[in-house]
Parts: sequence; structure tokens; C-alpha cells
Amino acid sequence: MKTCLVLEGGALRGIYTAGVLDELQNTDIKIDAIIGVSMGSLIAVNYLSNQPGRALRYNLKYCKDKRYISMHSFLRTGNLVNKEFAYYEIPDTLDPFDYETYQKSKTKLYCTVTNVENGKAEYIEIQDAKEQIEVLRAGSAMPGVSKIVEIDSKKYLDGGIADSIPVQKAISLGYDKIIVVQTRPKEYQKKEKSKSFSWLYKKYPYFQKALENRNRNYNQTLKDIQLLQKNNKIFVIQPSKKIPIKRVEKNPYIIKDQYELGREDFKNLEQELRNYLNRKAG
Repeated sequence: MKTCLVLEGGALRGIYTAGVLDELQNTDIKIDAIIGVSMGSLIAVNYLSNQPGRALRYNLKYCKDKRYISMHSFLRTGNLVNKEFAYYEIPDTLDPFDYETYQKSKTKLYCTVTNVENGKAEYIEIQDAKEQIEVLRAGSAMPGVSKIVEIDSKKYLDGGIADSIPVQKAISLGYDKIIVVQTRPKEYQKKEKSKSFSWLYKKYPYFQKALENRNRNYNQTLKDIQLLQKNNKIFVIQPSKKIPIKRVEKNPYIIKDQYELGREDFKNLEQELRNYLNRKAG
């Protein structure tokens, strides 16, 4: 029986996922693969490096720091999330990431990215978190406030544009048990947006179309997830209540509340999760 985690993004809403995974790390539940989207991938690497609390720690410490996520960074570098500080200085120096433990993990991690030239999702396996840090950065590079990230002559942005919650990818890879961690409460539906940022990508019509169709595709994915859940094909963990957390949240108390909600929800659902995992697939 092979188990896959599917982790939604949502910028700092994703700190909910950190709470879920930090509690999961305290169990004997075995995870064979993770498919992460945006912040979901950035949380996942800490799970695989066995560093519970790390994602919460550096987000609390630097959430108000203009070197981290800020308009100051955007105006200076073209990236709302400062590349050098967030992806290099923090993991290499300020709050060291355990690359060695990550390397030893037997769990596969796929980072979802959106190919800007064809508007389609790609799922890149992160075999070396240090060497592939630019893939992780590309997967969470929010359109409109991030420069396009080029890797091996391909152009990428946030994976959530093409595939916000890659349940179908997990199914296609043949995993028997799929645990989906969402960062929005059950009643959430993505509202129609007036082509936000899409005008910036006139040179990339397929990506522009993906941006414009994102809300409809997202809401269809929610319907698919509800049906799969109803038929016991997947197990869903999502916020049991709404916390008014912004994608770029500067209030450390709200960030901590979102994290603690993830921990609490996992503990409340752990026995149900075990029952699902122990049930024969079919």
C-alpha cells in the first residue's frame, strides 16, 4: 500500500500545513510521496528534513522583515519574496536547513510548477533540495509579484496556476491512499477575478489563459475532491474554522493561530485517518 500527501499552497495560509505535518511527524504513519504546490512544497521539505517547528519559527521571526516578503523587496528586486534572503540566507545561515537528512529520506517530493510557455503543470522531483532550490522557488513564484524563473531553458511560475490541488496527479501515479491537506475551509469557493495580472503575460497566451481560468478549474477540483472523499478514495484535512490570515501575513499571532489550528485539526482527525489508511483499497 503506497501513500501520497497532496499539499495545497496559499502563501502564508500554508502555515496550517506546517502544523498538520509537524503533528504527522510525531506518528508512525508512513508517507511514500508528497506532491506539493507553492508553499506546500516549502513546508514539505522541512517534514522530510525532520525539522518540526522550523517553518513556523522562521516565518514568525521574519514576517515583518523587509528583507523577507515585502514591497521593499519587490521594488528593489522584482520579487515580493526576496530570492537571496528567503531561499539562500535563511536556509544556509540564519535557520539552517538539514540538507543531509533530507537527502536520506526515502519519501519522494514532487514540486508543482507552471510552465509559462504552455500554461501546463509540471511535477519536478526534488532529489537534492540544495541543488534544486530554484525549482522550489519557481513553484512558489506568485504571478504579478515575481519574476519568471528559468530552469534548463524553461520558464516557470507558481504551480498553483495550472494545478492548485494535484489529486488527479497522485491518482495517475498509482498511489493507493491519498491524503489531501487544503488551506481553505470546506465552504470556500474561489471567486471570479477580473483577469488579475493576466495582462502582464500577453507574450504567453497559454499562461494568460491558465490564469484567467484558474478560479473555474479550482472550483471544479473542489467538486472532484468532495466526490472522491465521499467515496473514501481520499482523506482530506482542511481548516475546521476560518482564520483571517492573508497570503502575505505580517501579524505573528495570526500566523501562530493558523499553525496551531493545523496541529489541532490533525490530532482530532488522526484516528479517522488511521482507519482510512488501514481500510483496503478498492
